Amino acid sequence: MALVANRRSVMTLFSAHNCVRCHRIRIILAEKDIAVDVVNLAPDELPEDLSDLNPYNEVPTLVDRDLALYGTHVITEYLDERFPHPPLMPVDPVSRAAARLALYRVERDWYAGMDLIAQSSGAALTKARKMLRESLLNATEIFELKPYFLSDEFSIVDAAIAPVMWRLPWAGIAIDTLPKAIQVYADRVCQRESFRMSLTEAERELRE
Repeated sequence: MALVANRRSVMTLFSAHNCVRCHRIRIILAEKDIAVDVVNLAPDELPEDLSDLNPYNEVPTLVDRDLALYGTHVITEYLDERFPHPPLMPVDPVSRAAARLALYRVERDWYAGMDLIAQSSGAALTKARKMLRESLLNATEIFELKPYFLSDEFSIVDAAIAPVMWRLPWAGIAIDTLPKAIQVYADRVCQRESFRMSLTEAERELRE
């Protein structure tokens, strides 16, 4: 498949059918109601010339006219600045730093935990599940503070966490065994219209 995204007038996202990082981008696109051509690919379907847009030849990759972006953090912040309504990042520097720190921890702890679960089996899988569960439990007090993570409104941090919440049953972590605050949060973010719109068929099947 040849890539012609850089010649399109509509923004294009090269995504994967079931990828926590790609899902995060799709949530933001839906939340902001951005017109975009989403091209969902399987790992073995990545076109060879994707490397012309992204030297790492991976997804997510976002193409906006002549601009090709990669790196989940880079794409999310670009979308929030390029399409400022509704804003998903806090306005003041201290809150923005707190949001970025939360995103860093989500990536290092929860995304890495999901990656490890997908790659493990046997005792290693049990250990990976335990580590992810404990990491979630350590954040219980934050989930209790406000309706959303560190915020009264849905933010870029929630767009990062929601894909994790959706995948917990697949990861072997029953949501109803977690503290009530996490259960309520998971239900709140996963019931948002933007979240439901962002789901691929493969992601819907994770809960079926």
